Amino acid sequence: MMMVLMKKMESLSRGLLLGLWAFLLPLGATAQENVGGTVYDGGAATARQGLNGANVYWLNSQMGTVTDAKGSFSIPFTGEYTKLVISYVGFETDTLTVTEAKTLSHVLRPSATLDEVTVQQKREAVEKAFFSARNVVTINSEELLKAACCNLSESFETNPAIDVNFADALTGTKQIQMLGLTSPYLLITQENIPMVRGASQTYGLTFTPGTWVESIQITKGAGSVVNGYESISGQINTELVKPFTDKRVFVNGYANQNGRLELNTHLNQKLGDKWSTGLYIHGNKRSQEEDGNRDGFLDAPLADQINIMNRWQYQNPETGFISFFNVRYLDDRKQVGQVGFDPQTDRFTTNGWGSEIDTRRFDSSVKLGYVFPALPFQSLGFQASYSNHQQESYFGFNRYDIDHNSVYSNLMFNSIIGDTRNTFKTGLTFAYDSYDELVNTSSFAREDVSGGAFFEYAYENVEKVSLTAGLRVDAHNRLGTFITPRFHIRYTPWKLGSLRGSFGRGRRAANIFAENQQLFGSSRQIQLLDQGGSIYGLDAEDAWNFGVSFLQGFVFLERKGNLTLDFYRTDFNNQIVVDWENPRAISFYNLEGQSYANSFQVELNHNVLRNLELRMAYKYYDVQTDYRNRGRLQKPLQAQHRFFVNMGYETTPKENGSQWKLDFTSHSQGEQRLPNTEANPPAFRLGEFAEAYTVMNAQVTKVFSPAFEVYLGGENLSNFRQPNPILGLDDPFGQNFDTSIVYAPIMGRMFYLGFRYKLP
Repeated sequence: MMMVLMKKMESLSRGLLLGLWAFLLPLGATAQENVGGTVYDGGAATARQGLNGANVYWLNSQMGTVTDAKGSFSIPFTGEYTKLVISYVGFETDTLTVTEAKTLSHVLRPSATLDEVTVQQKREAVEKAFFSARNVVTINSEELLKAACCNLSESFETNPAIDVNFADALTGTKQIQMLGLTSPYLLITQENIPMVRGASQTYGLTFTPGTWVESIQITKGAGSVVNGYESISGQINTELVKPFTDKRVFVNGYANQNGRLELNTHLNQKLGDKWSTGLYIHGNKRSQEEDGNRDGFLDAPLADQINIMNRWQYQNPETGFISFFNVRYLDDRKQVGQVGFDPQTDRFTTNGWGSEIDTRRFDSSVKLGYVFPALPFQSLGFQASYSNHQQESYFGFNRYDIDHNSVYSNLMFNSIIGDTRNTFKTGLTFAYDSYDELVNTSSFAREDVSGGAFFEYAYENVEKVSLTAGLRVDAHNRLGTFITPRFHIRYTPWKLGSLRGSFGRGRRAANIFAENQQLFGSSRQIQLLDQGGSIYGLDAEDAWNFGVSFLQGFVFLERKGNLTLDFYRTDFNNQIVVDWENPRAISFYNLEGQSYANSFQVELNHNVLRNLELRMAYKYYDVQTDYRNRGRLQKPLQAQHRFFVNMGYETTPKENGSQWKLDFTSHSQGEQRLPNTEANPPAFRLGEFAEAYTVMNAQVTKVFSPAFEVYLGGENLSNFRQPNPILGLDDPFGQNFDTSIVYAPIMGRMFYLGFRYKLP
């Protein structure tokens, strides 16, 4: 039955895409000379057969293609590259010397008949996709080691694609932004399963230790319809280390001068040829009270976290099955507030102002994949996850508790239409979320249930054009039935040039309290001004994202580099406006008028000297919203101008593997508009704009051997601190108390020390 349905789907898809195919063929044509030919299956039992889906590319270039159903290929020949690589999973990779445009006939031999050969090549720490239709940046583990990277929220310090800001003057939690919008407008996934959402929106990034991360994929603009409808400004996907490939034993220790201690341990064990398991344990603790600015409040929370994950991996290339199973438990406790606050005696009293945030989280996930042995381009996948997130917290006399249960599943089928240049993905999604919240004395409870179907077509012509067009239909008990279109296209106008365009729609139910927990660290009154919608009386958020990007690779002084220009715009049909413009209240209401975010970025990457990498970027944000009582205003606490510089240097490794690595990063932010404080008494008023500032970080790593290394680093080396992060701190229970207006670091210069030990 399944095969019949697949045949019908392929037939329908072929008819629908015939016109598009006719349009694309001329675009893929080229007048330059080509190297063409056929790649054959050397393991075929009968007559030679063309090998479908083999990779063909010029060594040390961005030029490549794949063979079609008959094994045929065509790739431009410029004369600059003469080493042609032909590879396919399960076959020996061959490298041919080609010095002229001609037709080739080549047979790949199965790898089972060969002796084992290991080919090694240094992987780029940050990889940009030249041929993908989507604008994707991949951050690999090598890049994450350039900073302390104690958790996922601290993993973006050395990359300009993501902005890192502080949320409030109490918890020290770092919040990320992309394209001028905060993290709720990003789809944050773990191995393509939604992870940071709902109750975990504020602190969820701190729940993934940095050592667990294998790589991070950052997609700018609307993401794929395969991953849901919630992505508006982009997607961040985290790939965790795999038991099959991770070190057998890994230990990482970290300590800083402000009393933060961390320990990470990975223990991996192979259970035969097909099974492997890993136990990952993370613990961090801060018991030292730190008040560097002498304002009587802790600069960073007292903290205690234990985080344990067990991961199982199964893979059987012979049958085509692969699977992962994860289970994790987290217990995270934070205490913030005045120095000397004792929860046992001072909680809910005026003896002192304090806060505790206790989180317990359990989550599990399973991924199953099957690749049809006779059809390697065709696969079936299933993902499912369950999580329970419980947070109990209070902030002075304000109380906030949330219990969030989430179930997610996604069934997906992949195949081709005609040949491997035309592929499609289709499937079904189901999601269930239940929320139970206590906000002071008010209870809010709801259940969200949705089911959807998606179809995504992709055309890959490495020489000229690639595109991805997707559509999904979802039925949601609160958002109704709606359609989500997404489209991405890539065009290569000339050598090493990549021009992209995209547009897409996103919708989401805003969890206004979980996403804005900094409001509880103030005396502001909470106002819900609209009561006609189905989510806290508000409507769903709805936005369109449009973008264009150009990536140009180059060689200067015989060293590689690339230049990127991005422009993206997000237009909201509806947005839940979070209005901080009255210092006595925080108001939530549906958008009346316009809200948009324009983002422009230029980035330069170049290996300026041997072993010295330079990365520079400039970003401009124009983020405007219509407020009910104030008119159109620039987004508060959002610098319009940002400058970024990162330099990394490493010595050539010696025979024993020892080397030095040095890294320096500078973040400069222009002035930021501050929320209006005119209603406050003169002593508690802020200016219209905050001053510009620069933060510098650096790290030195000494690698003694492949098994052991030590690193020493410093953050905020310029020692810049916001002079007045807390308003009304002399009377924390008075009407002028506010810890939410934070635009710069609270803590001054800080040094840290750590080590890494690993056994293969």
